[in-house]
Amino acid sequence: MEKMEHPIILSIAGSDPSGGAGIQADLKTIAALGGYALTAVTALTVQNTMGVSRSVAVADALLKEQLEALFADFQIDAVKIGMLSTAENVAVVVDVLKRHNVLSVVCDPLMFSTSGYELLDARGVDLAQKELFPLCTLITPNLIEAQVFGGNGMVMAKRYGTAVLVKGGHADGETMKDVLFCTDGARYEYVAEKVTTKNLHGTGCTLSSAIATYLAHGYPLPQAVDLAKRYITDCIVEGAQLSIGHGNGPLWHFPNKQS
Repeated sequence: MEKMEHPIILSIAGSDPSGGAGIQADLKTIAALGGYALTAVTALTVQNTMGVSRSVAVADALLKEQLEALFADFQIDAVKIGMLSTAENVAVVVDVLKRHNVLSVVCDPLMFSTSGYELLDARGVDLAQKELFPLCTLITPNLIEAQVFGGNGMVMAKRYGTAVLVKGGHADGETMKDVLFCTDGARYEYVAEKVTTKNLHGTGCTLSSAIATYLAHGYPLPQAVDLAKRYITDCIVEGAQLSIGHGNGPLWHFPNKQS
């Protein structure tokens, strides 16, 4: 299969001033995997490696202007959606996606930060399920989020008409198992050994943006997920050697390069 050189990937997400998650993690991931990253900021957060203390949503009109400016100028090959903190911002993204044809859309449905801070209000969660998820190629809930959306990955895939990757990194045990449920009934498991580390800030953001980038390169979904899982494992392994911040530190987004 001929792969696309330097595809353009749009990240729609919140800003993390500590650089480990959100827009900043997406930028690093997309660049590391040979894509060109565009960004539309949905929220400004106050956070560091010890947690999120405040979040201010970008006005829906401003988010819409950012997106329209980008779609007017670029041929966007894939979209990664992260933090959308209000129902109004969810509605803006839905409207833009309906009017612009994007082949691959990956949504990481962030509801809570690792430290427990609410990232998306209840109205936004409801609207995302009804209108945003059906527009996506893939959604990537963790185990807690999956319970909110119905619990069973295959049920979710049929309900939303999109593939679902249920992330099992928060489960107990020595291994991590993510399961991909496809709309045609296919099921794929991705198993990796857990890495002993305190540096796991931004893993969900990194994984979803990596999948979006591999999809933009032209890989089929199961292979894109597999490659993204291998990439994030390398990021975690090399990030374990870092001492950045006093809490849940970042990954190293450029594995196999000097860290």
